[in-house]
Amino acid sequence: MNKETTGLPENVPGAATAEADRDAPRHPRILFSKEKIDTEALNKMGVELAQFLDSSPVPTFVLDANHVITHWNKACEYVLGYSAAAMIATQKQWKPFYRESRAVLADLILYQQTEEQLQKQYRNQFKPSQMIKGAYEATDFFPNLGESGLWLHFTAAPLYNDNGEIIGAIETLEDVSERRGAENALRLAHDNLETLVKKRTIQLAVANLKLEADIQQREAVESELIRRNTELTELNAKLTMAQEQLLQSEKLASIGQLAAGVAHEINNPVGYIFSNFGTLENYIADLFEILTSYEAAESHISSSAVLAQLQEVKAQRELEFLKEDIPELMAQSKEGIARVRKIVQDLKDFSRVDTNQEWQWTNLHHGIDSTLNIVNNEIKYKADVVKEYGDIPDVECLSSQINQVIMNLVVNASHAITGERGKILIRTSADDENVMIEVSDNGSGIPKEHVSRIFDPFFTTKPIGKGTGLGLSLSYGIIQKHHGKISVSSELGKGTSFFISLPIKHVDTADSDESSSA
Repeated sequence: MNKETTGLPENVPGAATAEADRDAPRHPRILFSKEKIDTEALNKMGVELAQFLDSSPVPTFVLDANHVITHWNKACEYVLGYSAAAMIATQKQWKPFYRESRAVLADLILYQQTEEQLQKQYRNQFKPSQMIKGAYEATDFFPNLGESGLWLHFTAAPLYNDNGEIIGAIETLEDVSERRGAENALRLAHDNLETLVKKRTIQLAVANLKLEADIQQREAVESELIRRNTELTELNAKLTMAQEQLLQSEKLASIGQLAAGVAHEINNPVGYIFSNFGTLENYIADLFEILTSYEAAESHISSSAVLAQLQEVKAQRELEFLKEDIPELMAQSKEGIARVRKIVQDLKDFSRVDTNQEWQWTNLHHGIDSTLNIVNNEIKYKADVVKEYGDIPDVECLSSQINQVIMNLVVNASHAITGERGKILIRTSADDENVMIEVSDNGSGIPKEHVSRIFDPFFTTKPIGKGTGLGLSLSYGIIQKHHGKISVSSELGKGTSFFISLPIKHVDTADSDESSSA
């Protein structure tokens, strides 16, 4: 491999440039006189060092103080391609590395260059050795070595005599091409891995964005489905409630029609019975008057037999008793017929089927009294009804529906009284715009957890088979229809109070919407 270097390409990492070659210090042929060379020290050093270096696998060469090669071991011959015979006793240590003469790292050690000068020479690729004082290390690429160039790591250290004077320098080489190749391959793999990671990261980010968009779209669809399901559930609940209210209304209408028909049919015979009773009462009075005249004429009867017969008939028929009892019977019968007539009239007033169900001005007190008369049999054995009527005006309402609400509240109040005879209070009052009705009882009360649900359809606190749970729900709907309010206050074991507020003047929804939009 004895060949001259052909130069370093500028694009090779660590390769020395032409400018660096020009700036590098040249070897003076004679730097010191022979008198200044410590020949004895060199000889001693040479014998001992030659034995060690020739057996070392590390390429090593030694320079004396005059930069002349004193040792060039076999490892140097193998790696650098120049034999020891061709190199020893010369100053050609630069020849394997550079195109022209210039200082190698061992030369710079002998020159005792500053770190700044060393940095310039080796382009920041050198560093002080951490193991040997005064030694330096450097790494560079040499394209003319080996088949395709070699990466070499240099370590140069000064050699001292017993007096601590520098008498030479030793430089070792290490082929780090494989390591640099591995490092470069690792760096390339790392760069490729980083590129792949960046690519995959971008792909993952895009996928995440798409996934987030899909999730948002799915959440939006789910939210819309939930909203529609909620609306449908509410609509079904309203439809069910409306259907039940319609069914109940139809039942009430049928019952009302039946009650009105029965009341009408009863009212006709009751009417002429009542009229006939008046006529009969007059006839009996006339008969009593005739009897009185006959009794006055008894003293003028000459036949004792006839007189005795008349007196016997009077005694047998208890005429005096009849004269006292018949007027009393007539009065009682007349009172009973009047009560039947009143019940029939109240039944007609309660059903109101004979009207056209239009909003009419109504005296609520009359409606409450009619309702109480209808349900009297339901409450007379359980409670006393106390009426505290205030001074209230007539209310524009659907009177039959308000009567239905009062009936539901009163019947519920009577059902709530399960112990001793209780009390049901009905109180009315009014302000400038509303009429208030209170229906209270001292019954068992409603549990606190049930108070908020008593107006729900089909909810009831009564045992199975004792209630449908529609009475209060229908009552709530009726009051809402009248644009009023209904509320409840209850204490378990002490009783319940319902409060109704009705506007005196009914305002149609369509009219109110038009006025608000105007």
